Amino acid sequence: MIETETAVAGKDTELLLKAYHLMCAERAAADIYEKNRDITKYVHSTSRGHEAIQIAVGLQLKPIDYASLYYRDAMMLQAMGLEPYELMLQLLAKRDDPFSGGREYYSHPSLKREGFPTIPHQSSATGMQAIPATGMAHGISYLEKRGKIYTDEAPIVMCSLGDGSITEGEVSEAFQEAVLHKLPIFYLVQDNTWGISVSAEEMRAMNAYEFAAGFKGLKRMQVDGSDFIKSYNAVRECIEYVRSERKPILLHATCPLLGHHTSGVRKEFYRSEEDLKEHAKRDPIPILEKCLKKQGTSQDELDKINDGAIQLIEEHFQRAVNSPEPEPTSLYLHEFAPTPITEEKGTRSPEGGRTIIMVDAALFAVREIMADHDEAILYGQDVGRRLGGVFREAATLAEQYGDDRVFNMPIQEAYIIGSTAGMSAVGIKPFVEIQFCDYIWPGINQLVTELSKSCYLTMGKFPVSSVIRVPVGAYGGGGPYHSGTHESALLTVKGIKIVYPSNAADMKGLIKAAYHDPNPVVMLEHKGLYWSKVPGTEAAKTIEPDKDYIIPLGKGRIALEADKKEIQSGNSLVIITYGMGVHWSLNAAKQYPGQVEIVDLRTLYPMDEELVMERVKAHGKCLVVCEEQLLNSFAESVAGRISQQCFQWLDAAVYTMGAVNMPAVPMNIILEKEMLPNKDKVAEKIGEILTD
Repeated sequence: MIETETAVAGKDTELLLKAYHLMCAERAAADIYEKNRDITKYVHSTSRGHEAIQIAVGLQLKPIDYASLYYRDAMMLQAMGLEPYELMLQLLAKRDDPFSGGREYYSHPSLKREGFPTIPHQSSATGMQAIPATGMAHGISYLEKRGKIYTDEAPIVMCSLGDGSITEGEVSEAFQEAVLHKLPIFYLVQDNTWGISVSAEEMRAMNAYEFAAGFKGLKRMQVDGSDFIKSYNAVRECIEYVRSERKPILLHATCPLLGHHTSGVRKEFYRSEEDLKEHAKRDPIPILEKCLKKQGTSQDELDKINDGAIQLIEEHFQRAVNSPEPEPTSLYLHEFAPTPITEEKGTRSPEGGRTIIMVDAALFAVREIMADHDEAILYGQDVGRRLGGVFREAATLAEQYGDDRVFNMPIQEAYIIGSTAGMSAVGIKPFVEIQFCDYIWPGINQLVTELSKSCYLTMGKFPVSSVIRVPVGAYGGGGPYHSGTHESALLTVKGIKIVYPSNAADMKGLIKAAYHDPNPVVMLEHKGLYWSKVPGTEAAKTIEPDKDYIIPLGKGRIALEADKKEIQSGNSLVIITYGMGVHWSLNAAKQYPGQVEIVDLRTLYPMDEELVMERVKAHGKCLVVCEEQLLNSFAESVAGRISQQCFQWLDAAVYTMGAVNMPAVPMNIILEKEMLPNKDKVAEKIGEILTD
């Protein structure tokens, strides 16, 4: 480490005075927020105690860099050059909040502004941000290897964490990938020995510096984060190391906590007078004042700086208080970024084309995309060169496009999903795979907290372009951990799109659309349809569409038309379904020639409600079929919407069919058959409805 006495920061009085002004401004801000609690009613945290280390980082990051901050990093933002007024707009949830338009908490930034580091969306950042941040570094590393970085200096990623968050398992996943791939990321850990009301002794067996020793290849440093000079020099060394060596580093900075955990969780609730006095001894402001006086700065000069900071904060606060509130209608903006794919294009069934199975349709679609787009990469468990996917859905891709574009991942569903947010932020468009839907749950936190909210909470600045492929469904003896299809759980997550193809042509066209969509798309791909080996699934094979074929997400398809005479006479019904349900329904409909129409949804969200309601109104009778356990399912939700919107056109109740409401699909094939729908069960239900 650079010695403090000989470091440039210790001799640069102008730098120290700038840091002092920023510290005084933060103290003044904390004071004015506390005095105006009736106005600063939204929960917030200040940087008091953490100012020195945060200023040291904020002053040294460059516009080419990327940053992931946590909720106490307001001082870091001001050191980067943001005005207190801008932060106050977020504090008060005002219309002109530059980060989120009044949607996010204080010091939850998202910034894409010339002359500043790029700050993508992150959540409240209690460890979860480590994965998207590491994904950014992962993406930068890939772009560098491909010669796609066009800056004079090499960019880095800075990820700021509180020490209490290091106990999160997702942080370990991030550290593991950073050292495994030698990624250019700087982890700053700010340790004030508290995790809300939980003391360091209660929540950890070791601090972050000690913990990081277990990750081979992660360089470590420690610094007194209350001393600006020491902090500045340590940060400089860290940044220079990552910028030149392209390897990860962790800096553990000890800091006092001088304010409340948040405005809502008051320090007097849980901290003793003794603890507060001990932390006050390490206040960064008196420490810096002492250094400045030693260099010749007078008390009058320091008082003048402090008075100016107070006046600045008062002026900015009043401006923020008087600024306009958001328009209520702004609530509806930026659920998704606009997609360029709005209509079906290309040839679905080229003359003389070959018949393909669904798994090959997926493979061919990804292959064509990767041939045309260097920013497309694919990663997940077992998808690399050696196997090419447990279903051979990525076979030969690594050989064709290289191990840096198609590569294996460890069993880290959280990293696989969450890293796509960081990849997208630096311009990568990833395909990732979760090997079986029953194992998606460790990644749900990242999907919900990081991916789904990014576009909305950044007012459209950072949509996450990500295609998450998930094999689903029962296929004959797969058992309880390889047979699930959990679309209803996923559909409760707003801000993502969910696709569920039933045949090869749709698979290819929908994957193409998912790739070009700038939003997170979950592709649910039925294992029982991949190879058409399950009896009754021959219709999943189709002629391979041409290279230009693409289907807009949110458009359903009539998979089977009913006879117009049967519709007019009232002797017909429409089945609304998707995935394997399409094939059960197609086979069941053979018993009722001309009387059954089948709508294949293809996309579950956004769903083609226009087509569904139009066809239900035409028939007056409806059956919704799914493979999931039926109770509280998406199928029941669709049935409820149909009942509301089509009530006056209905000749019977809207019926639903799905799996029996047991906790899991059993291994035994006889029990599996008992649990799931099939063509015979669907046929029986059709008969009941038509004769009702």
